[in-house]
Amino acid sequence: MIVTTTPSVEGRSIAEYRGIVSGEAIMGGNFMRDWFASVRDFVGGRAGGYEKVIAGARQAALEDMIAEANKLGANAIVGVDYDFESITIADGGLLMVAASGTAVVLR
Repeated sequence: MIVTTTPSVEGRSIAEYRGIVSGEAIMGGNFMRDWFASVRDFVGGRAGGYEKVIAGARQAALEDMIAEANKLGANAIVGVDYDFESITIADGGLLMVAASGTAVVLR
C-alpha cells in the first residue's frame, strides 16, 4: 500500500477513487509519565515517554486507515493528514491521533 501526503503519486495515475478513509487511536497517559513530562518541561529536554506514545498512536491510526483502504480494494492512499489532540481528564490525559486520506486505485 502506497501512503502519501501528496495528492498524487509521481509516475502513476489514479484510475479510481474509492473514498475517504480514516484511522483513529486514543492513548491514555498515566500519572507518573505526566509528572515526569512536566518536570522535563520545567528543566528542559525531550519527553521521551510522550514521544513513544505519540509514535505508537500515529502508527495505530495509520494501520487502521490502511486496513480500511484494503477493504475498499485500494492500492494507495493519497492526501494523508494527521490530526493530534490532547484531552485532559481528572486522572491525567488522553492523546488522540486521527489519520485520514483518500483511498485510490493507481495504474
